[in-house]
Amino acid sequence: MKKDSMDVIVIGGSAAGVVAAMTAKSHYPKKNVMVIRKEDKVMIPCGIPYIFGTLGSSDSNVMPDGGLINLGINIKVDTVLKIDVEGHTVETEDGSIISYEKLIVATGSKPFVPSFIKGTELDNVFIVPKNQNYLDAFQSKIKDLNKVAVIGAGFIGVELSDELNKNDKEVLLIEAQKNILCASFDQETSLIAEDLLAKRGVEMLLNTKVKEIQGNGKVESLLLDSGEVIKVDAVVLSIGYVPNVKLAKESGISVNKQGSIKVDSFMRTHQQDIFAAGDCAQKRDFVTGKITSIMLASTACAEARVAGMNLYNLSTIKTFNGTIGIYSTNIGDTSFGVAGMTVKRAESEGFQIISATFKGMDRHPGKLNNGHYQICKLVVNKNSGLILGGEVVGGTSIGELTNVLGFIIQNKMTISDLLCSQIGTQPMLTASPAGYPLIKAAEIAGRKLVKG
Repeated sequence: MKKDSMDVIVIGGSAAGVVAAMTAKSHYPKKNVMVIRKEDKVMIPCGIPYIFGTLGSSDSNVMPDGGLINLGINIKVDTVLKIDVEGHTVETEDGSIISYEKLIVATGSKPFVPSFIKGTELDNVFIVPKNQNYLDAFQSKIKDLNKVAVIGAGFIGVELSDELNKNDKEVLLIEAQKNILCASFDQETSLIAEDLLAKRGVEMLLNTKVKEIQGNGKVESLLLDSGEVIKVDAVVLSIGYVPNVKLAKESGISVNKQGSIKVDSFMRTHQQDIFAAGDCAQKRDFVTGKITSIMLASTACAEARVAGMNLYNLSTIKTFNGTIGIYSTNIGDTSFGVAGMTVKRAESEGFQIISATFKGMDRHPGKLNNGHYQICKLVVNKNSGLILGGEVVGGTSIGELTNVLGFIIQNKMTISDLLCSQIGTQPMLTASPAGYPLIKAAEIAGRKLVKG
């Protein structure tokens, strides 16, 4: 048995773990900080689909350790078997018992494997975890397979389908709902994405459920709920992720009924000196305060910064006030982004809303520097003018525009606030100041509010 002691231990080495450790060390430089992670090399979560096409290899999607090393953070590649909450120690697979003053649990999430689909144990049925060894084996096996069915048309499913299509696979994307990306976008945006994906060669079966994956030892076909049987060579399950809380539960750390570690706005658990951040930690919606299942690397990093800053000194301004839900993705030369509430979600929550959409160009004039059309949609509370959400479609610039929408929502800006905001424009880089889609959408929303 090897005994050691650390001031701060972070369990988990993905986005939340890295940011939590670096934040802790930066704010409390005299403290010894250790990250314990299972993987020698950590995958960049959002880059995983691109391993199968654009990047070509998992080695091109590795999260660098330079930031940890330069700050003097200890990295231990091992598996934590037990957290002794009362004794303030962790026990690892190599026999180490390490004491801590503060502990941050950042064990992330794992792919959801549905029990309602038979045959998921067959060979050539794949999931999409954050494990390099698994992903390398997945990539190696799928090279010799032609027809691939991807079940689930969320962001991972759509991006993976597009990347496999780039590698000349015959891809069938199957979604139980009537549109792809429907959990994040309103229908008009989903339809644009569907059209682009179809033009790129991805076949889609929407409003369709898979009952069984069939085969003798390995995948041979799919049985759909309609009774139709479709021959395929491989299946990728992309139906979402669930919090990885097995270690926390077994160690007595409080978990809510949705399966996430209970935390407060400082990211503290119910157990003394233990914090949690990332996919394993409880999330509340920024607008409604309800528990939500949203899992994003950007949210994980925000939570991790809050946890790291508050380890030893609590601050009322260093709190996490709820998950907004900020997503973006790309199909060909067209990008899609969303922040906050869609129309359908706002209405389902009982808000009276108006929405406004404007389509323009992201350059002025539009023929400059590979210009792309840009669509901006705002979702606004009819009673207060508060901006609840927004969607954008356009070129690569919409990645940052999506973040701007997130800032607008987080700072509780109204349409009036946005209309009075100052922006910088440049012909080669942005839309015209006279036709800036975000501001023009706000103008339309403002007129609707005035009309009542």
